[in-house]
Amino acid sequence: MTDFIKVEKKDIKDLAALAKDIWFEYWHSILTLGQIYYMVNKFQSEMALNEQIERENYTYYFIVEDGKRIGYFGIAPEQDYLFLSKLYLIKDYRGKGFGKLTFEKIKEIAKEQNFNKIQLTVYKQNFKSFQIYEKWGFKMLHPVVTRIGNGYEMDDYVMEYTL
Repeated sequence: MTDFIKVEKKDIKDLAALAKDIWFEYWHSILTLGQIYYMVNKFQSEMALNEQIERENYTYYFIVEDGKRIGYFGIAPEQDYLFLSKLYLIKDYRGKGFGKLTFEKIKEIAKEQNFNKIQLTVYKQNFKSFQIYEKWGFKMLHPVVTRIGNGYEMDDYVMEYTL
């Protein structure tokens, strides 16, 4: 049984630890180790997650299968769409339908919040994720390059799903 548990303030430390484990495992073949360290600290640390929740209106959820936290996702309302900031699964749970199940939950949340679009950014070199998002019905809108500091930048595609 898969559940989606909203992350509370008391859970931020656990979320940051889960994110760190997943990011180092997932991104090591795509990004340099230095960039992964930088991005985990900037976007996935306890301090960064607290900031996103308290000041940027983010909501995070654990993806839980049979009582085990197998991943997480983060969303934030924008003016015209729900922004899907992060959707990550532990390696052993990828390719088994949990991502699609999670996306169904995200669509449900978008509808509850009266959004008819979901947007995300996907790193251009993250070919697997790009293909998955296309399979789920996302359309590529345009490329975007974002300087994230320390000499690093994210070279992404903005993608959109229409409900």
